[in-house]
Amino acid sequence: MRVAIVHDYLTHFGGAERVLEALMELFPNAPVYTLVYNRNHLPPIFDERRIRTSWLQQIAAAREPHRYLPLALMPLAVEAFDLSGYDVVLSASHSFGKGVLVGPQTLHISYCFTPTRYAWDDSHRYLREFSPHGLFRALVPAALSYVRLWDYYAAQRPHVYLTLSQYVAWRIRKYYGREAEVIPPPVDVDSFTVCHDNSGYYLVVSRLVPYKRIDLAIAACERMERPLKIVGQGPEEASLRQLAGKWTSFLGFVPDEDLPKLYQGARALLFPQEEDFGITPVEAAANGKPTIAFGAGGATETVRGGETGVLFERQDADSLMEAIRIFELQRWDVRLIRRHAERFSRAVFLHKMETVVHNQWDVFNRARK
Repeated sequence: MRVAIVHDYLTHFGGAERVLEALMELFPNAPVYTLVYNRNHLPPIFDERRIRTSWLQQIAAAREPHRYLPLALMPLAVEAFDLSGYDVVLSASHSFGKGVLVGPQTLHISYCFTPTRYAWDDSHRYLREFSPHGLFRALVPAALSYVRLWDYYAAQRPHVYLTLSQYVAWRIRKYYGREAEVIPPPVDVDSFTVCHDNSGYYLVVSRLVPYKRIDLAIAACERMERPLKIVGQGPEEASLRQLAGKWTSFLGFVPDEDLPKLYQGARALLFPQEEDFGITPVEAAANGKPTIAFGAGGATETVRGGETGVLFERQDADSLMEAIRIFELQRWDVRLIRRHAERFSRAVFLHKMETVVHNQWDVFNRARK
């Protein structure tokens, strides 16, 4: 098969880019089409020799704060990609990538991380936070209406949908009216080893942004006098430091190779946010560590209440504190927790993706004959 991969934009390295990295390994000859690319913020695997950018790459601002580009340009740019020379197009997208145009002889499989959040779930928050400039703020509602229409109709273009959790599959069904098969994203569980002991602290590994609700972890641990270590950086750091007392430590950025020791020293991971999936509970489980998580979104699929962690019902400090008390009264089977993590390994992801792509290609070929 002649395969091409489409990704929305390559301007930083995060969870979506980890999935893209795995897809590039699975299809080593496939070029990667993306709206914009900034190699300064990416690891070496994203070699520019495999990258095909859109005409937006010529706009300097596109390679940094792409959110300030006129939204109408994104659909125009993604539809301009010429993918006529490929048998299979595999888009890994949370916004515009699924909207590429392919011919009748090309199979399009979309691994959808989420329906475009600022067009649907988060549109009102996006309007509030978009820009301090009055002109931009006045134009955004009309632009979002256009993007919402385009996004729905573009979402009808892929032949097959894959996604990372049942929670996102439900949202794809709600907004796009499409069914999606769930293949959880790859987690590098082999980089972690089971640890039976701990150093007594609770752990948060996260970007420091509002929806992560790290304020709840700080409030709970300060009130219960439990040590808390926070790994990560972000715009909320200053305000979170004001909430913290003597029980909370901020570790800032921690390289991937140093994370296993922090997980191994923790009593449990705290996960007070709602996520589409959430990789850190699986990383914690790979070390045999439970997670105390808000029982909504992807956490209900990565954390098994009573077996690999505790789920709390209300997104507030009191509910989290009660969950910590329940956690501290239980005994935990670290080997069982590790086996749970292995269900989300990179090897499992690659095997499932390879099987689905080849099976769908066979189905597509039979349908054409």
